Amino acid sequence: MKKILDAYHRLLTGLLMACVAILLVPVSLQMLSRFTDWIPPYIWTEELSRFLLIWMIMIGAMIGVREGTHFDVDVWPKLSARSNVLLRMVSQLFVLLFALVFVIWGVEFVRFGWNQTSELADLPMVYIFLAWPITGLTWVVFLGESFVANLKLLLYKDIA
Repeated sequence: MKKILDAYHRLLTGLLMACVAILLVPVSLQMLSRFTDWIPPYIWTEELSRFLLIWMIMIGAMIGVREGTHFDVDVWPKLSARSNVLLRMVSQLFVLLFALVFVIWGVEFVRFGWNQTSELADLPMVYIFLAWPITGLTWVVFLGESFVANLKLLLYKDIA
């Protein structure tokens, strides 16, 4: 299972890099069209930029949950190793609740946008709305992996 999740993590990292690289094109076109007369203003670049930005944020959040760098703030004083693991697990439970909100209402969001298209470029909105439940499901899977690892630390390791 770890190999599958590692491969999924690598895929997400590649998709994030692709989103950033592709995002440069419509943003650059939009800037050139606004500030020069070299090319006509393209309206579709605004929508594409917005769509890529949404996916970029969601994919980044997925990666952040897997790497333990998202939603995690270290403000506690130095605690024992056992306390740190327990605190991490409590933190992950709150993130899990948030993930379930993304899944449950994300599915409703997808249903809402199933037959909608964007105003300017006529792009199917369902591809944008899918970002929320996919992000939530990915968080659930990655949190499950981390929760199991933390549980193993608590149960099988001699940590003080």
